[in-house]
Amino acid sequence: MKKAVALLMILLSFAALTACGKKDDSTSDGDNNDATFKDVSMEDLKAAVVDVLGENYWPDMPADAEMLSQIYGVTSDMYDEYLAESPMISANVDTLIIIKAKEGKVSEVEEALGAYRDRLVNDTMQYPMNISKIQSSRIETFGNYVCFIQLGAETPEDEEEAILHCQEENEKAIDAIRNALSE
Repeated sequence: MKKAVALLMILLSFAALTACGKKDDSTSDGDNNDATFKDVSMEDLKAAVVDVLGENYWPDMPADAEMLSQIYGVTSDMYDEYLAESPMISANVDTLIIIKAKEGKVSEVEEALGAYRDRLVNDTMQYPMNISKIQSSRIETFGNYVCFIQLGAETPEDEEEAILHCQEENEKAIDAIRNALSE
């Protein structure tokens, strides 16, 4: 038991250090806001992500509007439509959120999702298998579509390999969303 607690403390320390060093990587760089993106249904955006990730797409429980507001901080006055999914099994944290923000509300949605991400990174205790997913989570904006991507499915045991794996899975999802909105 002492070894497990010590390992958890080491992993949390590593996660905190990683979060400090990678904070800028978690949000959009703004380049996506300058491009023009077409209107795409939420289901088509999800399908693009599922197509590229296949069995590595674990979110399967939709979040209702109340959950979106209470957990993620995104209220109904901020969006025209959304898709938010996480796994039914609470031990997993894989999450995909795509918000089509109302005109003038993009920054509010980014701030709400950023605050949620910050809480996960800094203020919650997590299963060791989920730390890499949380550390690798990203917020990307494509025009008025704001996305929170925290994916990775089954991760390697080595923390550095797990973070790289999750970053790669998230990048695949981001590319799929970008491509679907750009086609």
